[in-house]
Amino acid sequence: MSKGMTPKMGNAMTNTRINRFSAVDRVSHLFLVLTFLIQSATGFSRLFFTTSWGKQLGNVFGGYETSLIIHKWVGVFMMIGFVIHTIYLLTRVQWRNLPQSIFGPDSLVPNFNDARHLWQRFRWFFGLGPPPEFDRWTYWEKFDYWAVYWGLPLLAVTGLMIMYPLVTSRLLPGWSLNIALLLHRAEAVLATSYIFIIHFFIGHVRPASFPMNEAMFAGSIPLEEALEERPAWVARLSQEGKLELVNSKPPALWYRVVYFVFGYAALACGVYLLINGIIYSGAVRLH
Repeated sequence: MSKGMTPKMGNAMTNTRINRFSAVDRVSHLFLVLTFLIQSATGFSRLFFTTSWGKQLGNVFGGYETSLIIHKWVGVFMMIGFVIHTIYLLTRVQWRNLPQSIFGPDSLVPNFNDARHLWQRFRWFFGLGPPPEFDRWTYWEKFDYWAVYWGLPLLAVTGLMIMYPLVTSRLLPGWSLNIALLLHRAEAVLATSYIFIIHFFIGHVRPASFPMNEAMFAGSIPLEEALEERPAWVARLSQEGKLELVNSKPPALWYRVVYFVFGYAALACGVYLLINGIIYSGAVRLH
């Protein structure tokens, strides 16, 4: 049990849920999931088009050229969503209390505590100390979040250069298009590999989350789970008298069925793309 929580308080709240993500957070995540899967599939269909699998994947989207059109426009929508999300973040900043707003425990901006938690985790892994007591966000969640902020701009810039080669060649040397294509593919492969292996595993397959981490879909988690994985967060809310303000109702059964089906369908698609991408990567190099 975390510091600041008495046994009586813990027993009284065992069956309650605590809100973790707002509706805006969940819609943003859903938008990113859908656009990322579409971009991965259409991008791989073109990257592996010289293989039988690439042709079959491209046919799902109407063929080689249609896959390109979908890839371009979904990429544009993804960047529009990225800009809207960034504007939303700026509206959430408390400008009169800027240091606390940016580096406080409710912020996703990395701080000294994240480095300390990483070191504690390392020591705990080797049996040299206790595990870290996380607050609202863990260091790997912050890494996942900010990875989008270097990945998407790189994909957007290189993607635009490839989409408009004549404009690019007027402004930059012709060889810059080759560099743009190389960076675009490298970042795309890196992003898909990370999401479909590490992010999916940490989010859903590890013992603490299996069979699915429902937080991003349901918006809330059982308080008992929060006490186990984020004791510092629960203790802080309790000490500030805010714990009751973040209480949430459990999701309806039909809604759980929907997001379980969607979640595992997305996971299956990601694993399918990853495995076939590995299998046919040698064939692409031969061409």
